[in-house]
Amino acid sequence: MPSLDASFLALPASILADAALGRATELGAEHADFRLERVRTGQIRLRDGQLESVTDDLDSGLSVRVVHGGAWGFASGIERTPKAARELAEQAVATARLSRVLSVEPVQLAAEPVYSDATWLSAYQLNPFEVPQLERIARLTELADRLLAADGVDHVNVRLMQVQENKYYADTAGTVTNQQRVRIYPEFTAVQVDLANGSFASMRSIAPPAGRGWEYLTGTGWDFDAEIAELPELLAEHAKAPSVEAGRYDLVIDPSNLWLTIHESIGHATELDRALGYEAAYAGTSFATKDKLNTLRYGSPVMNVTGDRIVEHGLSTIGYDDEGVAAQRFDIISDGVLVGYQLNRQMAQANGLGRSNGCAYADSPEHIPLQRMPNVSLQPAPDGGSTEDLIAGVDRGIYIVGDNSWSIDMQRYNFQFTGQRFFRIHNGRLAGQLRDVAYQATTTDFWGAMEAVGGPQTYLLGGAFNCGKGQPSQVAAVSHGAPSALFRGINVLNTVTEGGR
Repeated sequence: MPSLDASFLALPASILADAALGRATELGAEHADFRLERVRTGQIRLRDGQLESVTDDLDSGLSVRVVHGGAWGFASGIERTPKAARELAEQAVATARLSRVLSVEPVQLAAEPVYSDATWLSAYQLNPFEVPQLERIARLTELADRLLAADGVDHVNVRLMQVQENKYYADTAGTVTNQQRVRIYPEFTAVQVDLANGSFASMRSIAPPAGRGWEYLTGTGWDFDAEIAELPELLAEHAKAPSVEAGRYDLVIDPSNLWLTIHESIGHATELDRALGYEAAYAGTSFATKDKLNTLRYGSPVMNVTGDRIVEHGLSTIGYDDEGVAAQRFDIISDGVLVGYQLNRQMAQANGLGRSNGCAYADSPEHIPLQRMPNVSLQPAPDGGSTEDLIAGVDRGIYIVGDNSWSIDMQRYNFQFTGQRFFRIHNGRLAGQLRDVAYQATTTDFWGAMEAVGGPQTYLLGGAFNCGKGQPSQVAAVSHGAPSALFRGINVLNTVTEGGR
């Protein structure tokens, strides 16, 4: 069974936290919090069954954040001594004093219960870093060799990412949490080269990243052996498939593709700091502004979207956020109407929205917590049908599987997405693959055209390791669940003839 990595707390974190928080209190801070973190990131890359590179990086340190005189102050460092912790508190208070002149309104934080000595571990069975490196490489090589041996496969690229994140948090209210998260992302890409025509085709596995351990590669949560076995035939068909004719089509979108559309057009659009304009300089704003709360028709009545930090194996799943707020599940869109935003404690208080829904996160000890995306998911219909049932209701359409490139404007409104695999739908049945497909819409038109969502049996948790935000930039892992879904009359572009690549 997994357990907390004892080496992370070689010097008891409570000693460092007491030193930092005590000094901040002596200097008059209204609030102070302390984080001790270690993030270990490993990557293994193979090219044509041969080991290309192995990396194992460690980012560790401590930080102190204060509210002093109504302003934020922050400092971080790497020295793990009580003296260094006190000095960080002094630096954070000095920063707050300097930044006070820039504060429009005094910082106030929404109330949160106190959680003392809380411990939380993510849902995994075997930490990949505890598996011998040669064993990990051997499993990847085995799968790569099978793929490379198949007819029509000329090259195979493999990448495995593994992360172990340890975080100790304490604040002056009395909350103390100690957490460990493990996540993993295996990716396989098969390439076919046509030397005669000077062209190539590629196809990538659709297995999502997951909050799991090494067991993910050996049969728990995904059947990689089965996916590797079917990739060559899919690639061969893809390479010979006709190019799509641009026009309007009904789309059945698999959750392996739809998760990314959710991320870009809903996840980012309903971050309250973006809606308030905080992110304008770096990543844009949002069309879903605060004045539209409880009135904006985001999509059709079958659209129900939640935010959560509690779903098992979610990449954004935690026990407590980086402000000591317990993980929750909350509504973002209900029956097609915008009803909620992602919050931290300051935004919740300043905007009269009650308690924070636990969306504060810092990707490393040297960064201050920002409002970051939880697991944002489209909910299935409790009595919904299968993907095949959705396809059966389409006369002329396309079934889209797997994510690929995307583009969206700075207000999260006009967008274009492609995919990995596209299947023509003719009279309710699949009729071979297509190529060069991209779908284009505005956010509200697209989600308004969603006629039906599949049942729980079609639901899949997708996601990414690399959601970016903030200045300085931070990276966060996040999952997005979705069922298969049917959309009517969506504009489809040909990415070759219309320059959509």
